[in-house]
Amino acid sequence: MSAARPLTTLRTLAVIATLPLLLTACGYGSKSTDDGKQTPAAAAGAKKLSVDEVKIGYFPNLTHATALVGVQEGLFQKELGGTTIKPSTFNAGPSEIEALNAGSIDIGWIGPSPSINGYTKSDGKNLRIIGGSASGGVKLVVNPKKIKSLKDVKGKKIATPQLGNTQDVAFLNWIADQGWKVDAESGKGDVSVVRTDNKITPDAYKSGSIDGAWVPEPTASKLVAEGGKVLLDESTLWPDKKFVITNIIVSQKFLKAHPDVVEAVLRGSVKTNAWINANPDEAKAAANKALEKLSGKALPAAVIDPAWKSVQFTDDPLASTLNTEAEHAVKAGLLEKPDLKGIYDLTLLNKVLKAEGKSEIDEAGLGAE
Repeated sequence: MSAARPLTTLRTLAVIATLPLLLTACGYGSKSTDDGKQTPAAAAGAKKLSVDEVKIGYFPNLTHATALVGVQEGLFQKELGGTTIKPSTFNAGPSEIEALNAGSIDIGWIGPSPSINGYTKSDGKNLRIIGGSASGGVKLVVNPKKIKSLKDVKGKKIATPQLGNTQDVAFLNWIADQGWKVDAESGKGDVSVVRTDNKITPDAYKSGSIDGAWVPEPTASKLVAEGGKVLLDESTLWPDKKFVITNIIVSQKFLKAHPDVVEAVLRGSVKTNAWINANPDEAKAAANKALEKLSGKALPAAVIDPAWKSVQFTDDPLASTLNTEAEHAVKAGLLEKPDLKGIYDLTLLNKVLKAEGKSEIDEAGLGAE
């Protein structure tokens, strides 16, 4: 495999995970939190799988609701039997990738950009994408007094979460499609791209230091609650209005050694997504309850209701859109052309889907041989 070498921008900052939707600490630090105390205990006397414990990682955000709800409602633990699930939450993609590499977690929910960066930086040796979790949930929200149409974005100050993250890449690609020029690293040009942590973005909007933001939920809905207007939903830019926002990844070492455990987690994920989609109101409440446990504060209805509606929960990792997102990063000058062949292994997911009477999912030519 001819692995891509990320440029200085990505070596320095790392491509971080999409959608850092923390409630009270939305920053992109590298701190992780052991949330084992939130986990339902393994059933007494239940049969263990090939390992005593499986360590999973995810973010406390709505686009990671499969993990939030699956842990909260005990749906993963039910599939794991006597094998205990140990969750940890992360504030950033790089820290979760580091944890995966170090063996601190075995399986993680994470965005496409860190998945791509982690895979290419390790010459394709550290991870596999084994399933999907969520699509959508990203919007361009603007000050309607300053920006009334898409063409008015030119010359304005628009925030993205961080240089090189998934929303940053998407916005830079959209700018290029308008025929405008912006230096990717500095953010200067026909549009001023202001990299701002999501925890700061609402205050920056209120102070007038930014004119809008290309951000994930629930940050987008927080801006709307402050008087902002949704000018563009990113889903409208994609075929069938679907694009990957959260993947499930696994350490290749763990996948090889414990496929039964990986299969059980995937079965829990598939069943959790089915429950979320069949019971959206209950699932929303469960996700908010999990978020409240992690942060100490639940999202208000004015924020969580519209945010929840814009996220789609799916078992499909939408492989073709991951490849497109990588192309956008290359186009922006943030990534050298990557070789993503082998980044997916959907064998166990398709086994689970077949057992559930569901259609198998294609790897878009990016599967492991």
